[in-house]
Amino acid sequence: MLFFGRIVTNLGSMVWPMLTMILNQKLGMDASGIAVMMTAFMVLMLPVSIAGGKIADRRNKKRIIIVCDSVSVACYVACGLIPLGYVTIGLMVAASICQTMEYPAYNALFADLTTTADRERAYSLGYLGANLGLVLSPTIAGLLFKDFLWLSFIISGTAIGLSTLLIGFFVKDITPERDETEASIYQQKRESVGLWRILRENRIIIVFLVVMSLYYAAYGQYNYLMPLDLGRVHGESGALIFGTVSSLNCIAVVLFTPLITRIFRRMTEIRKILTGMLLVLSGYVVFLLLLGFVPAYYGAMLMFTWGEIFATIAEGPYISCRIPASHRGRINGVTTVIGTTVTGIFDIAVGKLYDNVGSVAAWGIVFGVLVVAAILTAF
Repeated sequence: MLFFGRIVTNLGSMVWPMLTMILNQKLGMDASGIAVMMTAFMVLMLPVSIAGGKIADRRNKKRIIIVCDSVSVACYVACGLIPLGYVTIGLMVAASICQTMEYPAYNALFADLTTTADRERAYSLGYLGANLGLVLSPTIAGLLFKDFLWLSFIISGTAIGLSTLLIGFFVKDITPERDETEASIYQQKRESVGLWRILRENRIIIVFLVVMSLYYAAYGQYNYLMPLDLGRVHGESGALIFGTVSSLNCIAVVLFTPLITRIFRRMTEIRKILTGMLLVLSGYVVFLLLLGFVPAYYGAMLMFTWGEIFATIAEGPYISCRIPASHRGRINGVTTVIGTTVTGIFDIAVGKLYDNVGSVAAWGIVFGVLVVAAILTAF
C-alpha cells in the first residue's frame, strides 16, 4: 500500500519540477533571485525536517502521513483556484512543509516493515513506485504550463488526496518487524540515547551524510541549471522539452530499477553509490557538450537515471543498517537538514556564476563537486 500510495502521490507531483520555470518565465525572476528564494525555502525546511523526524519516532507514523497529506491537498487545490502569483508560491511552500514533515515517517515505515535481508528490495520498490507516478506527470505539466498551469495544481491535490485514502483505509499493521537474528548491533532500540551520541559512536555515518549531501547538491541541478539552460536555448518550448526529458527519467527508473537491483544485488552499497555518481557526472557532461541538440538530452538523461538508480537503492539500506530502529525517523530528518543546507549554499553559488559568468562556469562547479564526492566515496 505504501508502494501504491507513492505511485498516486507522485502522479500529482507535476508542479514542483516546473518551479524554476514558473519563477523564471511566469514571475520574471533571474537565476540569482531563484537561487535565493529556493535557499530561503530550504532554510525554512530545516526545523521542519528535524521536527518531522522526532515526531516520526514518537507518534503513529500512519496518522502523521494522513494529517500532513490532507493539508497539502487543501493548499494545492487553493493554488489552482487563485491567480498565479507569490501567494501561490506561499501555498506551495505550505504544502511542501507538510510533505517534508511526513517524509521521515514515510521513509521509516519502509525500514520498519522489512527485515535486513529484504530492505534494499523494499526501498527499490518504494523508489519504483515514486517514479511510476512521475512517468506522465512532467510531460502533462509541460503541456499545461503555458495556458493551463492552474489545472496542474488541481490534479496534484486530487492525486495526493487519493493516496491519502489508500494509506488511510488499507495500511493497518505498522508494527516494526523483529529481526533479532540478522540485525546489526547498530539497529537495536536505544530509546533513551540521543541521536548525536549515536552519530558520535558511529562517525562513518557523519562522513557518509556529508558525501551524500555533496552528491545531492550536484544532482539537484537537474531541476535548476538544466531547465534554465533549456529555457535560454529553446524559449517557451523548453518547458515541454524538460517535461518529456523528466518523463524519460521516470520511465527509465521503472524499466531499469528491477534489473539493476537484481543484477547488482551482490555489489556493496558504497560501490553502487560510487557508480551512481560517475554515471550522473557522465550524463551532465553529455548534456552540456551537446546543448542545443534535442535528441542528445534523452541520451544524457538515460545515463543520469542509471546513476540515480544506483545511488538511491543503496543509500537507504546503508543508513538503516547502521542506525538503531528507535532513531530512524530522526536520522531521516537530519539527512534532509544536512542535504538542504549544502544544496542551498551550492545553489546560491551556482546561480551567481550563471548570472555573472555564464552556463559553462556554473556547470564547471557542479562537475567539480561530483568529482570530490566520488573521490571521498572511493576512499
